[in-house]
Parts: sequence; C-alpha cells; structure tokens
Amino acid sequence: MKNTPVTIKDIARSLNISISTVSRALRGMQEIHPDTRRAVMQLAEELDYQPNQLAKNLAKSRTKTIGVIVPNLSYHYFSAMLNSIEEAALQAGYSVLVCQTNESYLRETTNIQNLLRSQVEGFIISLSRDTDNYEHVERLVRKNIPLVLFDRYAESIDVSKVIVDNHAAAFKATEHLIENGCRRIGFLAGPTQLVLSNQRVAGYRAALTKHGLSIGDQYVFHCDYTQENTIIQTLALMSLPQPPDGIVVISDRMAYSAMYALKQKGMRIPEDVAIVSFNNEPVSALFSPTLSSISQPIQEMGTETVRLLLRELNATDTAIPKETKVMETQLIVRASSMRR
Repeated sequence: MKNTPVTIKDIARSLNISISTVSRALRGMQEIHPDTRRAVMQLAEELDYQPNQLAKNLAKSRTKTIGVIVPNLSYHYFSAMLNSIEEAALQAGYSVLVCQTNESYLRETTNIQNLLRSQVEGFIISLSRDTDNYEHVERLVRKNIPLVLFDRYAESIDVSKVIVDNHAAAFKATEHLIENGCRRIGFLAGPTQLVLSNQRVAGYRAALTKHGLSIGDQYVFHCDYTQENTIIQTLALMSLPQPPDGIVVISDRMAYSAMYALKQKGMRIPEDVAIVSFNNEPVSALFSPTLSSISQPIQEMGTETVRLLLRELNATDTAIPKETKVMETQLIVRASSMRR
C-alpha cells in the first residue's frame, strides 16, 4: 500500500466496517461512536490517508493555489520573502495561502495537513527552529507533491532548494572583523539542528583558520532566536576569561538583543566589541550604532523559489531533477564593526 494512494475502502476493510461509516467518521459526524471515529482517524493517520479530492484537483481541475509555510512573519526576512513569492505567484496566475509555525515543529506538521485539506497544488517551506524530524516533509516527497524549501532546509530531503552561500557569507563577515583589528571573535549561532547555522559557523571557523587565529568552541554560543535567550548567551559569552572583541551574530534580530546586553554592561560598540550580523533588516540602518550586516537578495530568492515550484507543477515527469539555487550575499558595512 506504500506506493498506492490509500482509499476509504482500504480503511474500511482494515477495520471491518462500512465505507460510509469511515466517510462519516472522517468528516467528524456526530452519529459515529467516538471509539469508532477515533480508530478511523488513527488508522487514517498511520496509513497517511489523504482525501481523493486532492488528487483529483491536482490531476484535473487545478486549484492554482500554493501553500507557503514560514517560521514567523514578524521576521523581516520572511515577510519580505513572502512579498516576493506572492508577487511572482500572482504573475503566474497562482494565489498563495500562508501559514506560520512560530518556530514550532507541531504547528509545522499541522500547517501542512491544513494546507493539504485546502487542496494546494504545491508547497514552499522554510523549516521551523524546532524541526529535527522530517517525516512530515518526506511524506510530501513520497506522494509526489511539488515542494521547494528555502533558507532553512534539511540536506536529507531530496527537493529543490533556494538558499544563500552561508559559508561564504560568514567567512566574509568574520574576515571583516579581523581586518578591523578583532582577534578574539565570538559567534552567536542558531540551534544546532539548523543547517543554515552550522554552515555559518563553518564559514566563521574557516576565516579564523585562514588568519591564524586559534579560537576554541567556547567562543560559539547557540541561541534559540528569542530576545531573552540571546541576552543570556551574550552575557555568558562576555563572561569568558578572555571575552571577545568582535562578535558575529546569526541574525539582525538577535544582534539587536546582543547590542542591548553589551550596552547594559557599559561596553562600547565598536570600540570594545565590534558586531556583524545577517539579513540587513531596514532598522539596521537606524539602530545606534548602525549595524553592519550581510544582505541577501530576497527579491531574487522569492522569484527563484516560485520558478522552481512552477517547474515541478508544470512537469509531465514526476522524476524531474531537483535543483539547488545558491545565491550570493553582500556585506553592508556600517558603524558597529568599524573599529578603525
């Protein structure tokens, strides 16, 4: 049954009940005994049952709708990406249904199921902070539902992706601090399960190695993207016996919190500690001091994400080769890193 779509008939046969009973249970009809409804729903989930109407729409009538799932729309990066994705989708005649996970794995899985019930034709997803089990995404792949991942992804999932060269970007940011006189450089990274974060840490380490700066792992602190945790980790980093004179931060939002913590300790930026981060949010140019940041080509990334999804939606062969589009970044230098 693995390679054949599961039907209501399959569920009915397995539970030795009628097809009409299964149908009413799946629709939540009250006349079905709770134990029966529970058994039907549990087996439907185990067998990965999806309503036949989804397959009919995908194959015939086409809903012309794309499901987009992002970690949090309060992040400028994701709201800007959504604007780009929606514009490119509209130009192609598609509408967009948007869900946010608020960095929750459970909400991510729920969002996927809700969008499937809404009969979207394909998905564009950036994984949540808490996601370290990819079965819910792999299930889409097995069912040949078009999917493109962007920004946050898993290397084990064989789908098209749109990302930036995180290694090169972090190398560039770290080298910039070195060229401005920093010799003990810390890194406020993201959760260890995020590929994006690990790639940036690797780029940071590569820059240190190139310039002969031997700094151990004690200078890399992992944060959960919240303001409170970033402040705690920044203070811990600065409590090292030889605290850093420069810090690379994985995102601007975290950098704002880190700069707040440093100012609370009476430290001057960049004289005592220089800062570089990622995403180049608009407020970075208004912050005090203004924040040096890695800029990503968000408009182009959104357009490319939609292009790759449309490529799969319009393909006649489900075995279409997957493509990873790696975009270049630019370091925008501002006051926070200019020690010289």
